[in-house]
Amino acid sequence: MSTKISHSGIIESIDERCIHVRIVQTSACAACKVAGYCNAAESKEKIVDVYKPAGSLKVGDAVTVTASSQIATQALLYGFAYPFMLLVAVLVVVLWLTGNEATAGLSALVSLLPYYAVLYLLRDRHRERFAFDIE
Repeated sequence: MSTKISHSGIIESIDERCIHVRIVQTSACAACKVAGYCNAAESKEKIVDVYKPAGSLKVGDAVTVTASSQIATQALLYGFAYPFMLLVAVLVVVLWLTGNEATAGLSALVSLLPYYAVLYLLRDRHRERFAFDIE
């Protein structure tokens, strides 16, 4: 199993602290021979920010951006697994305390607001941790 996730891309722009790289993210189906005849094939253009500039790069250069699979796993945990666990925990606790399903469901959904608000407020701190590199 590969320990790095990599995408080929082209440098879109360069700032003082950041390089913006345009990548084409494709699903596994997009590489299939019959992808043109199937609706499941999908590809999207995305801009990836690289905060650790490497060497003398210029706009239009073809580069490969990489991130470790451990960083990707942590990002998925923060973005999906932890909020899901919070949602289920609040749902169960409020349902147990009140016995009202509507209150429990609404409380569970509302509990996600502070979680994502704190995650948003700490985005600059996480930006350094969940950064892409250029090879």
